[in-house]
Amino acid sequence: MKKPLILQSDFGTADGAVSAMYGVACGVDQELRISDLTHDIPQYDIWEASYRLIQTVGYWPEGSVFVSVVDPGVGSTRRSIVVKTKGGQYIVSPDNGTLTHVKRIIGLAEARVIDESVNRLPNSGESYTFHGRDIYAYTGARLASGIITFEEVGPAVEIDSVIELPIVEPVYDGEKVSGTIDVLDVRFGSLWTNISREMFMKLGVKHGGRVEISIENETRTLYKNILVYAKSFADVYVGEPLVYVNSLDCMAVAINQGSFARAYNIGTGTKWRITIRKAPKLIYED
Repeated sequence: MKKPLILQSDFGTADGAVSAMYGVACGVDQELRISDLTHDIPQYDIWEASYRLIQTVGYWPEGSVFVSVVDPGVGSTRRSIVVKTKGGQYIVSPDNGTLTHVKRIIGLAEARVIDESVNRLPNSGESYTFHGRDIYAYTGARLASGIITFEEVGPAVEIDSVIELPIVEPVYDGEKVSGTIDVLDVRFGSLWTNISREMFMKLGVKHGGRVEISIENETRTLYKNILVYAKSFADVYVGEPLVYVNSLDCMAVAINQGSFARAYNIGTGTKWRITIRKAPKLIYED
């Protein structure tokens, strides 16, 4: 039975790179169902590629095959692998940290290195710069179509050997929660943190209550203010900032109908820290 094939890359759609991947997949099996996760990952941004996978993979059925190609090390000695998640999905990717969030949050059941002597587009052996087409799209399509099994991808490797990017764990110290701004809700400019709703709830703040947030990078504090903890954007006025729970069940910061990231020039990654505490009662509660 054929499985969905989902593609992600940092290629954009201004040229034929993505279409070439489609062409290779269709050459394997014209009946495959091919979808795009995104091709707008910022160039070489492995961290965002990892985050977009965890945002998406768990909503696809068991057996779905993802191909993720954000690969600053193409042509180097880094491994090309396929993993099976604990949810039963497969991900074809360079072993460069792209699987960080899936490995940590969903979990990996198995991992295999791609045997390129078998799983490589025919007559592409002299190409070293387009593994997304020649190895990943080809292998992903063969796996999704059922031409090969997972075991036929190549030799098994230890799950612990799959590379992870550095992570800063969120912390609750009895008074405040602190974490990182992992990624943006790109289209709307909201800040998505790694602070779980469960950890946030330890502050004892209910919907409609207020929290004090502070955002800083390595050098200075860029934002500090009192915000409403809202159930939805409709709970605050247009232009008003808010804290809410995003689709990954983590805390996020936004401006209703505005871009928080653009308004305050906020970036993402482990260097961008956010602290949330309950607002002082003296000011905001009777």
